[in-house]
Amino acid sequence: MSIQVSQLSKVYGEQRAVDAISFELKKGEITGFLGPNGAGKSTTMKMITGFLPPTSGTASVCGFDIVSQSLEVRKRVGYLPESNPLYYDMYVKEFLAFIAGVHQLGDAAPARIAAVIEQTGLTPESRKKIGALSNGYKQRTGLAAALLHNPEVLILDEPTTGLDPNQLADIRQLIKTLGKDKTVILSTHIMQEVEALCERVIIINKGKIVADDRLSGLQAGQADNTCLQVTFGEPATLAELQAIAGITRVVAQEGNSWQLFTSEADLVRKNLLQFALINNRNILSLHSNSQNLETIFREITKSH
Repeated sequence: MSIQVSQLSKVYGEQRAVDAISFELKKGEITGFLGPNGAGKSTTMKMITGFLPPTSGTASVCGFDIVSQSLEVRKRVGYLPESNPLYYDMYVKEFLAFIAGVHQLGDAAPARIAAVIEQTGLTPESRKKIGALSNGYKQRTGLAAALLHNPEVLILDEPTTGLDPNQLADIRQLIKTLGKDKTVILSTHIMQEVEALCERVIIINKGKIVADDRLSGLQAGQADNTCLQVTFGEPATLAELQAIAGITRVVAQEGNSWQLFTSEADLVRKNLLQFALINNRNILSLHSNSQNLETIFREITKSH
C-alpha cells in the first residue's frame, strides 16, 4: 500500500481534532477525502505529509514511517496545502527552480521545470512574478511545485480554488491522468469534482471516519438511494404518497410535483402506476436519479 494509516490521532488540549482513524490507499487510486469544516481533513493530511506530528497512532507512506523517516516521506509526497504558500516576489520559473533545489534535482531540474509548466498550463504566465498572477494561475503554480519532483503520492487540499471553468476542466484532466500511476488524496468541498474524479470516498466528521467506500457503494448503501421525481395532472396528498409501499420519504415540490425517495425503485414505479390508475391521477412525468454525493454527504455528516 502507498499509504497506511492506523489509529492516527491528533489532540489539542481537550479537543481531539483527529480521533483514531485508520485507512489504506493504493497506487493508481484517486480518493476523495471529505468532511465539514473543522472535521479534521487538513490536520490528517498535514500529519501524513510530516508537517504535524501525531499525538498517537502510526502512518507510513511508501513504506516509510511519517515520524521516524519523515525526510523519506517528504521525498515521495507532493503536497498542495489549502493555503498554497508561495513567494510572491519570485518569478514563476525562479520559484520552481528554488523548489527544484530543495528537492536536489540537480541537472534534471530544467527539464522537470519545463515539464510541469507544460502540464499545469502555466506557459503563458511563466515569465511573470507570482504576485502578479490571477488566483487561478497562483493555484497552478502551487500544483506545479507539488509535481516537480515527480512524487509517488499527491495530497491536494482544495486544488481547484480560484480556477475558471476552462482551467477547472484542464486541471481535472491532469489529476485524472496523474491518478493512473500515483496515489492521489483529493480534499474539496465541491462534490461534483469528487464525482468526476474519484471512485473511492472517505468522509471524516468530528475527527472520526464515518464513511469509507467506493462512490457506487455509498450510493447503494443509502436507505433511499434513488429519487423518483413525479408530476401529477391532479393534486395528490402527502399522506396518499407516504402510504405507497416502498417509499421511504416524500418531499413536496412546486405545483403537483413530488420527490419520492426509495431503495426499491422498480417496486415504487409499479405501485405508483397502480395508485394513479385507482385514484384517477394522471402522471404527467416520472423520472429517477440516484442520490448525488452532496445529498449523501449531508445525510452522513448530519447523522454522526
